Amino acid sequence: MGRVFRDAPMSEITLRKFERPSSKNKKELIRKFCISIGLLQPGDSRDVIADIFEVLVDAKNKKILMSSKEIEKEVRIKREEGVTPSNIRRQLVRLKRMNLIENIKNKYRLKEFNDLEKILDEMKKFILEPTFQRINEYAKLIDDF
Repeated sequence: MGRVFRDAPMSEITLRKFERPSSKNKKELIRKFCISIGLLQPGDSRDVIADIFEVLVDAKNKKILMSSKEIEKEVRIKREEGVTPSNIRRQLVRLKRMNLIENIKNKYRLKEFNDLEKILDEMKKFILEPTFQRINEYAKLIDDF
């Protein structure tokens, strides 16, 4: 039996560009932000990650670290409905994998309590630039054919 070859990317990036923000509604802005960076799909009704992110943005403004239980409690208040602890943890892992948040002694915060603009600048530097460098390596080899 021959070896199966799969093209498995080292990382994936989803970016979406919307019209300029016009809403003054924080929840809507956070939802569009999450869709823009690939945390949510357009039209996705399962948007608990946006609520988690909003809780962490609020915590950043107060400079407080939050446990997953505290985040769950705040999300329940915002959503006025149930949310499972396992879903909260799964979404926190996604946010951490994207380098938007960090975990310090089982408590979470936005990366170094930074503003989102600074966090996005770091994402460009450590995720987008290396990705485009690698794509350019492929492009150069193709051009050399």
